[in-house]
Amino acid sequence: MDNSNQSNIGTKYHTPKCLNEKATPRKKAENPLIKARIDQKYKKLILACCLISSFINYRAMKTKFLLITSLLSALIFFVSSTPQDLPSVDNDAFQVGEKLRYRITYGFMDAGEAILELKNTTKKGNGRELIHAVGIGRTLGGFNSFYKVDDRYETYMDRKGIFPWFFVRRVDEGGYKINQDYSFKHDKAKVDIGDGKMFKVPVGAQDMISSFYYARTLKMNGVKKGKIFEFPCFMDDELYKLKIKYMGDEEIKIRKGKFKCHKFVPVVQTGRYFKSEEDVNFWVTCDKNKIPVLVRAKIPVGVVKMHLVEWSGLKNELTSKIK
Repeated sequence: MDNSNQSNIGTKYHTPKCLNEKATPRKKAENPLIKARIDQKYKKLILACCLISSFINYRAMKTKFLLITSLLSALIFFVSSTPQDLPSVDNDAFQVGEKLRYRITYGFMDAGEAILELKNTTKKGNGRELIHAVGIGRTLGGFNSFYKVDDRYETYMDRKGIFPWFFVRRVDEGGYKINQDYSFKHDKAKVDIGDGKMFKVPVGAQDMISSFYYARTLKMNGVKKGKIFEFPCFMDDELYKLKIKYMGDEEIKIRKGKFKCHKFVPVVQTGRYFKSEEDVNFWVTCDKNKIPVLVRAKIPVGVVKMHLVEWSGLKNELTSKIK
């Protein structure tokens, strides 16, 4: 038998004694040096695996730690920066599109007029929708010749809470001028009046124009005579508590007819212009609109009246008007 195919059988660690002699299988020689090298390679491989495993576990733990830390930080930031709860009111008294026009009389003469109008606006207050209220006051006829008045008031009220976010006042009365721009920050209970000046105010504090509308949202169901309503108002860089007292119901006659009304008087503050509650009276319609139809004020040289002469865009029917 030709054994040439067997000549290459075996390992490189031995050679058959003769080509014709059948090689007998031999056990591999265990070289101590090679065994040591193999053991060393396995040790290195095991060590590398352990290091990789530890690194993976470390990265996983680090990722979890960072994730937990980030979540805690976000939670702390959210809690610390959560804005104060903003008030909301149930407004069924007025709507955008309402326009009221008043005549101001001194004695038997029409001295001026005042117009109050509600408009839509794209302006936002801390991301909240607003109503733009504009109030205009001006003198008429001959009064312009000796004491001209040209006043404009604007307020941007929160639709849900009926409190101001921005207030603008431009007054020109006989050459005496006032320019005011207030930015209310109700989420921080502050108002910025410009020039780096900031005042603390209660959340929901009103301005001169928003007070007019907020008062119309007050509920009159079951209210007894003598009840006092009050709310904070920021004006002329000061915070006041406006207080009005309910004096019962009366029928009032003005140029536009007779109305059934709620009568109110302001609770006079010490040091203010009016000294007595009876110095100022105002009457508000006994219906859902709660529109002031007459304001009467005593001044040192007579009596000034402001009475309703025109209205449009009311939210509700004017049921208080007696035909």
